[in-house]
Amino acid sequence: IKSEFLGSGIVVWGALDHDLNLDIPGFPRSDIVADIKWNRNKNKIARIKKDMPLHNETDKYDMFTNGTLKIKTLMRNDSGLYEVEVYDSNGVNLLSKKFDLKIQEMLSGPEINWICTNRTVSCKVENGSNPKLELFLNMTRVKQDHGKLITYTWNTRWNKTFKCVASNHVDSKVNEGLDWYLIIGICVGGAVFLLFVALLIFYISRRKKQSRRRDDEELEIKAQRAILEERGRKPQQTPVSTPANPGMSQTPPVPGHRSQPPAHRPRALGPRVQPQQKRLPPTPGTQVHQQKGPPLPKPRVQTKPPCDAEENS
Repeated sequence: IKSEFLGSGIVVWGALDHDLNLDIPGFPRSDIVADIKWNRNKNKIARIKKDMPLHNETDKYDMFTNGTLKIKTLMRNDSGLYEVEVYDSNGVNLLSKKFDLKIQEMLSGPEINWICTNRTVSCKVENGSNPKLELFLNMTRVKQDHGKLITYTWNTRWNKTFKCVASNHVDSKVNEGLDWYLIIGICVGGAVFLLFVALLIFYISRRKKQSRRRDDEELEIKAQRAILEERGRKPQQTPVSTPANPGMSQTPPVPGHRSQPPAHRPRALGPRVQPQQKRLPPTPGTQVHQQKGPPLPKPRVQTKPPCDAEENS
C-alpha cells in the first residue's frame, strides 16, 4: 500500500483481491474522541460512538477504536473517495481526512530471455497493472520503460550479468538469474535441441520412405505372381454358336447403295485336271480272266458310211 498526498486528499493504492487498512494520520487522543464516521462517495459505510457498539452498513468493512477502516478483499469497483470525520463529546469536529483509493493488480515474476543470434536480452511480465520494467547490466541500469516487455542489445564482451526489476504502486519483484554462463548454456542447449529435432524428422521421413518402398515391392511381387498363375491355367474353349438365320447375321446394306450381283470369276488357265474314277472291287462269285502272254491288238472298228454314200454307190 502506498499513499500520496494531493490537494484533494490522500491517494491510496490497494492490491486487487487483498485486504486494505485505511489508517488515519494525526488521529487525536482516544480519551477525547466520542464519535467516528466513515463515508464512501458521501454515503455512510461505518460509524463508532463512545459507549455504543460498532455500526457497519455491510460486512465489507470493519472499523477499529483508533478509527482505522478495514476493507476486505478489494475489488476494482471499491475504488473511490473515502472520508473520515472525528468528533468529541460536544460534537466538535476534531479531524477530517479524505482518501482517494485506487486499485492495481499485483505483478507476476519478471522473466529474462536470451536470443543467441543477435545478443538480445528481453525482460517481460505476464500479469500485473501498469508495470515498470528496469534492466540492469553489471549493476548498471541500461534500460527502463512502462510496459510488459523491454529488450536490450549490446556488442561487448560476454562476461555480463543481467537483472530485471518489475514494479508498480502495489508490488515489486526482481529476477537476478541470468549471467553469461547461463547464456552460453542456453545457446548450446538450443542448438543441440534443434539438431536433435532435425535428426528426428530426417529419421522419421526415411523410415516412411522405406516402408512405402517395401509396400510397393510387395504389391509388385503379388501382381507378378497373379500373372504367372493366370498364364499357367489352360484356357477353356467355348463353342461358337452359328446363327439360325445366316441372312440375319449379315451386315445390312448401307442406305442409298445398290446391291450388285456377284461378278463372274474367270476360269483359271492351264490343263484341267480330270477327277480319277475309283475302280469298284469285283463282285463276289465272278472270276476275273487274266490274260497271259503279250497283249492282243485291239479290234479295228469300221465306221458306218453315211446314207448319201450308199445311194451314190
